[in-house]
Amino acid sequence: MPQASSEATSSGAASGGQLEERIDLSTETTQKIAQSKSLPLADALALLSALEKRCRVGNDTPSLVKVCEASLELCHEANDYEALVTTLKTLSTRRSQKSKAIAALVTKCLPWVVDSEDGFTPLPTAAKDAATNQETLVTELRNITDGKMYLEAERARLTRSLAILKESAGDIATAADVLQDVHVETYGSISKREKIEFILEQMRLTLLKRDYVRAYIVSNKVKRSMLDEEGMSELKIKFYVLLSQYHSHERDALELAKCFHAIYATASASAADGDDTKWKESLTNTVVFLCLSEYSNEVKDMMERINLDPQLEKIVECKETITSFLKNEIIHYPLPHQAMLESIPAFVNGGETEDASLALKGHWHTTFHTRIIQHNLRVASMYYRQIHTSRLATLLSLTTPETEQHLSNMVSSGALYAKIDRPKDVVRFAKKRCEEEVLSDWAADIKELLGLVDETTYLIQKENMVQSH
Repeated sequence: MPQASSEATSSGAASGGQLEERIDLSTETTQKIAQSKSLPLADALALLSALEKRCRVGNDTPSLVKVCEASLELCHEANDYEALVTTLKTLSTRRSQKSKAIAALVTKCLPWVVDSEDGFTPLPTAAKDAATNQETLVTELRNITDGKMYLEAERARLTRSLAILKESAGDIATAADVLQDVHVETYGSISKREKIEFILEQMRLTLLKRDYVRAYIVSNKVKRSMLDEEGMSELKIKFYVLLSQYHSHERDALELAKCFHAIYATASASAADGDDTKWKESLTNTVVFLCLSEYSNEVKDMMERINLDPQLEKIVECKETITSFLKNEIIHYPLPHQAMLESIPAFVNGGETEDASLALKGHWHTTFHTRIIQHNLRVASMYYRQIHTSRLATLLSLTTPETEQHLSNMVSSGALYAKIDRPKDVVRFAKKRCEEEVLSDWAADIKELLGLVDETTYLIQKENMVQSH
């Protein structure tokens, strides 16, 4: 040892002590690493531990990195995972340990637990003990990277790897909680695509955990403009599929229609191989859930735009259905294609259990009928100032109590104005106007009429003058 130390050269301290003194231990490091390979594991680790301290105190970072990597390599070659984890923890928590050495420790261990291609997929293990050792090592590497900005990318990938291990073990709740610990949207060393993939994985696990509130919060981390960029088509479809699961749970038909329309726009643009299945399914879902949405200007505008889409002509059932909702005519229930529209997977499948799926299907079935009745009531209000309730019920194919109930609901929500006079069996759709309003309208009509008379007189005189010449 004295002989080795005499061979080490010092760079010396700069004037004023601005630079730390650095001792060159590269020659001794090479010799000791070669010597350690011929010793038992415990003796080899003790030899390298003493050398590691000298390199760390002497500020010989390149040699320190070599010693740390050699220590881990010896444990891995001996297949001693307990010693590997202990050595990793010891070296990473040394006093004044260099950041480059800690980064080298993590980088050295990563290929032993995860796939080097994507950086997060755990390597396959056959034995149960190997899987346990793998999870222990991944957990320790995550603990080492915690709070270190220069290892934030590695921490994100290790967290995703640990979540995969927990999910494969059947612990969905823990996997979701582990993934929530990382706020990947704040990381600057990760690519945009990898961030979106990470957030989508967070959404997927929180939905599997049935934590719908958190799933919606996580979805807001994704900027919709980023999904429209080139090369993001696959991620965009995956995002809106996951988001549709949340809106299906919330039974929000309009948001579901928007999600499926975004999927349709992406799938139709990328369907260059002639496969029409994806975009047809998405467009059908869009039309169905638009019809299930409560009437508003936004819904009508979206219907008008979809009705102009030439691709809709290829789906006759959807074309006829959306045309019926856009016309100011009574729609008879059930629709000609009612069974087909209610058999789409998005209509049937949406609950966590079989009972929940049946309940959801029943909800959409009832809502479909309600939306048709509401459409018919709006049409009736356009053509009638007042109508007998019994006659209105006949037009809607409902009983009088059902008609009154639907009318009351629409009036309460502000979607329609109506007054029901039960003793006279009359429904009034026109608001009663005061004398001032009637007089003002009459004055406006007279003014418009006189204007037309003046214009007509002028045109007659002009024509007479032309003819006289």
